[in-house]
Amino acid sequence: MKKLDLQLSTLAIVGFFVGCSVSNVDTPSSADPSSAARDPGVRGGAAGAGAPIAGLTKTELAFFSAGKDDFAEEEEVADGLGPTMNLGSCGGCHLHPALGGTSPPVNPQIAFANKKGAANTVPSFITLNGPVREARFVRNPDGTPDGGVHDLFTIAGRADAPGCKLAQPDFGQELARRNVIFRIPTPVFGAGLIEQIPDKMILANQANDAPMKRSLRIHGRPNIVLAGHTISGQANNNGNDGTVARFGWKAQNKSLLLFSGEAYNVEMGITNELFQTERDETPTCQFDTVPNDVTKTDGKPPLDAISAIEKFAFFARFLAAPTPSLDTPGGAASIARGRNLFSSTGCALCHTPTLNTGNAAVAALRNQAVNLFSDLLVHDMGPGLADGVTQGQAGPREFRTAPLWGLGQRLFFLHDGRTSDLLEAIRAHKSGSAFTGDASEANAVIENFNHLRENQKQDVLNFLRSL
Repeated sequence: MKKLDLQLSTLAIVGFFVGCSVSNVDTPSSADPSSAARDPGVRGGAAGAGAPIAGLTKTELAFFSAGKDDFAEEEEVADGLGPTMNLGSCGGCHLHPALGGTSPPVNPQIAFANKKGAANTVPSFITLNGPVREARFVRNPDGTPDGGVHDLFTIAGRADAPGCKLAQPDFGQELARRNVIFRIPTPVFGAGLIEQIPDKMILANQANDAPMKRSLRIHGRPNIVLAGHTISGQANNNGNDGTVARFGWKAQNKSLLLFSGEAYNVEMGITNELFQTERDETPTCQFDTVPNDVTKTDGKPPLDAISAIEKFAFFARFLAAPTPSLDTPGGAASIARGRNLFSSTGCALCHTPTLNTGNAAVAALRNQAVNLFSDLLVHDMGPGLADGVTQGQAGPREFRTAPLWGLGQRLFFLHDGRTSDLLEAIRAHKSGSAFTGDASEANAVIENFNHLRENQKQDVLNFLRSL
C-alpha cells in the first residue's frame, strides 16, 4: 500500500471492493429459475491487466516503465522505510491480478512483519489468506475523533535499524474498545483516465436521472469542503485546490501525485516532497540519510531527476483500464441480461457505466470513454457499512462509489475486505431505515435486486464478474 491507499451501489457504493474465491467455480445455469444464485468466482487469468494504456509515446512508455520498477521495488530502512509502516512496497499491496491491482491471495504482511529480525507481532486481523489491511482508530483516548492510520509495524529489532525501540499500537486493546476500522488497497488500473474526467462531467452526471434518484432516495455528492474565506457560497469541493476529488475510499484525494505521496508516507513511512516530516520522530529510529525519495536537482536525464512519488504517479496514470470479458462467466447472453438488470434495478444510478475524459495533455488520455462504473461521488451507506471516520466532508457513513471495472478478478470486497462473496457484498449495501434516519442510499435498489428471480440475480452476478 505504498499505494495509491486506489468501490457497487446504486447498490450504492462504498467498497464494493472485491472478491471471491481464488479459483473459478462452475456458474449456475441462468436458465434454471429454481437454482439459487451464487457468486461465480474470480475470473481466471490476468486478461491484459498491468499493461500500459494504448497510444503512449516512447517517452511516456519510458516513464511508465520506470514507475513500474519503483512501484514493485522492496524498500529498506536505508531508503527511508519506517519508522512505522504497513508494508515495504507498493507492489506488495497492489499485486492482484497484476501489478497495480489489489490484495493478492497470500497476504505479504505476514512475512514482512519479522523481516530482518523485526520484533513485530502480527495483529489478529491480518491473516495469511486474508486481505492486505491498514488500520484506523475511530476515536482518540479522550473520545475526540481520530480517523488516522495507525501503522501495523515498526522497524524496531531489524538488523538495519540498530538501537530503535518502538512499540506497535495496542491493537488488542483498541479492538476490545471497538475502535479499529480497516481499509484495503484500491486498484489503480485506469487511474489516469479517472484523473482526467472533468469536474463538470461529474457534476452533470450527479444531476442526471434526478426524478428516479429522488424516488430511490439516492443523494450522492462530491466530498465538499467549504473554504475558510468563501464569500460567494461556492462549494470548495476539495481541500487542496477547490475542485472535485476522486481517489480513495472517501474520494479524499484529487490527484494521483497526492494519492501517491500520501500512501508513500503513510503506508511505508517514507518522507517525500509532499510529506516532509516523519510520522514518528523517535530520534533513535531515524536512519534515512540518502535522499532517494525527492527530486534530484543534479539529475541529468529526466528519469533520473524525478522523485519516487512522481514515478508512482506516472505508473498509475499510464496504466491501462481493466479489460472485461464478453462471455465469461455464464455466456454472452447471460452477461447481456445482467447488464440490463443492473440498470433497471437502479444500480447504474450510482455505478455510472461510462464517463469521459476531457482535453488531457497526454494524447492517449484525451477524450476517452472511461468505463469505470462509478459516479465518483460519496453516498450514505447506512450503519452496516459505516466506519465512523470522517475525511473532509465525507462523514462516518459515506463512501465513494467504488469503480467496478476489474471486479471480475478481485479477491476481496467492501472497504474493509470483510467478505469474498459477491452476493454477500451486494446485500451488505442495505442497512438502516428511513424511520431511524440512517438508511443506506442503496436500500431501495437492493430491495429491487432481492425481488429478482434467482436466475435474474445470477445474470447480474455473471455480468459483474465479467467486468
